[in-house]
Amino acid sequence: MGNKITNTLTTKTNNYFDAIVVGSGISGGWAAKELSENNLETLVLERGENVDHIKDYSTALMNPWDFKYRNNMSKSDLSEQPIQSSHCNAGNKHFFVNDKENPYIQEKTFKWIRGYQVGGRSLTWGRQCYRFSDLDFEANKNDGHGVDWPIRYKDLSPWYNYVESYIGVSGEKEGLSQLPDGIFLPPIGFNTIERHLKDNASSYSRTLKVIQSRVANLTENKNGRLKCQYRNLCSRGCPYTAYFSSNGVTLKDAEQTGKMTLRVNSIVKEVIFDSEKNKAIGVRIIDAKTKQEKEYYAEIIFLNASTIATAAILLNSTSERFPNGLGNSSMQLGHNLMDHVVTSGVTADHNGYLDKYYYGRSPGSIYIPRFQNLQGQKKEKNFLRGYGLQGKGERKNWSNRELVGIGSDLKDQLCSPGKWGIWLGGRGETLPYYSNHMSLDKNKFDSWGMPLIKVDFEFKANELAMIDHMNKSAEDLLAKTGFSNINTYRSNPIAGSAVHEMGTARMGRDSRTSVLNENNQMHDVKNVFITDGSCMTSSGSQNPSLTYMALTARACNFAVKEFKAGRL
Repeated sequence: MGNKITNTLTTKTNNYFDAIVVGSGISGGWAAKELSENNLETLVLERGENVDHIKDYSTALMNPWDFKYRNNMSKSDLSEQPIQSSHCNAGNKHFFVNDKENPYIQEKTFKWIRGYQVGGRSLTWGRQCYRFSDLDFEANKNDGHGVDWPIRYKDLSPWYNYVESYIGVSGEKEGLSQLPDGIFLPPIGFNTIERHLKDNASSYSRTLKVIQSRVANLTENKNGRLKCQYRNLCSRGCPYTAYFSSNGVTLKDAEQTGKMTLRVNSIVKEVIFDSEKNKAIGVRIIDAKTKQEKEYYAEIIFLNASTIATAAILLNSTSERFPNGLGNSSMQLGHNLMDHVVTSGVTADHNGYLDKYYYGRSPGSIYIPRFQNLQGQKKEKNFLRGYGLQGKGERKNWSNRELVGIGSDLKDQLCSPGKWGIWLGGRGETLPYYSNHMSLDKNKFDSWGMPLIKVDFEFKANELAMIDHMNKSAEDLLAKTGFSNINTYRSNPIAGSAVHEMGTARMGRDSRTSVLNENNQMHDVKNVFITDGSCMTSSGSQNPSLTYMALTARACNFAVKEFKAGRL
């Protein structure tokens, strides 16, 4: 991003826009692109610092020995980032927040993993891209948990096509009803042990299928972006633009329109509601550096600050009309918080294929789509809905096998790969519970005078039962496909660990039980749209970011039409 980054929008003539986008991460970047490409003067507000694509990827080309502690976090780092450190290292820690400077209250343990900079978590995401199916969109209606989605797969399918064609997703068509095929670049491909698992999985189950992960890493050059170099250092920022991020792709295209203005260090305090006009007219921000407040005005507002932060902004946006938060007549705002269950898995070894190896460090992986509680199947007794398994196979090296001896014998072992090993871990759906929620503590404040966010979340019986099934299934699969030394690990599932938080401003058909309609438009305030994870009505078992992007593109298309028709 270049000449349209500013911290100095102050006069009445330059603080009016057609649209304001709050947040510059995966969904915010998409909103910026779609709105500006449709000729709307668009202001993007980011609470963190600028990260200039390529130039500011300071560690992208560093070797392990270039770091003082060989890419490990120092004691000082760990004291500053006790929560974030579970998901970062010395190579990417600068893309994760300082926990001491950005506190929140955990009423029950919840890891809130954040990236306050231009691009947000699009710089560090896992890049797994899976479509939801009607198994997901109809789940709430069918089993009575939560409210019914106001859309179905057919409504989102063309937008999945649009997003995949633009960002570039590698993968293969599989013909699975529970995981619809998309528009794919050539797959990254399995290595030898992953191919072995795929070819032999039918010995475990005819309904279980091992597929290549679908990831937003290019396997072919595309629109000036270079294909993946198989370094697997994606979370440091990619100097080849081989994986999709806001910085390298959507924000770059938005900037090229000449219609986008990006203001950094802008903490959105609240959305301003005009009771006479019965609409939102802008936002009030706090400058992160000067702590001065400023106001910006627009006809359309897209909130994409991330699930918990977006709900916090709305809860803080009180007025006589909305004393409990903007657009919160349903009293659902902040509730129905979801995250996937991830803290369990299985590892194993294989004694064969010792003459085989692989090229580079693949950013791809194994994916086993949900194979429980499918249509026409006998239902599981202990849990509703289901889970998928993700994993990876590789030859063991000096860091993950026992080495013996000294001198030349030890050197030979260091230079020779060990056995093949494999890892499988569950990704389980969480039901939408009203009791899982975030709120604001009006008696405790951060450095900018904002109420501290409180998170009250726990996995319940359905999710805990699913964990047992995940591990048993993975163990049985590996045993029946020729693996040995099978070891299961399970820790208390720590909420937030998947970094898939969603659901605090859900879509729905009824304004009495939901915050947003079928177009991601607030039931109560028609010119406010929410397309980050807040909008999700159920969580599915798949990684959700592709769905956020498709919903954003679709909602922007609707908003632009409404704006140009004078209905906003």
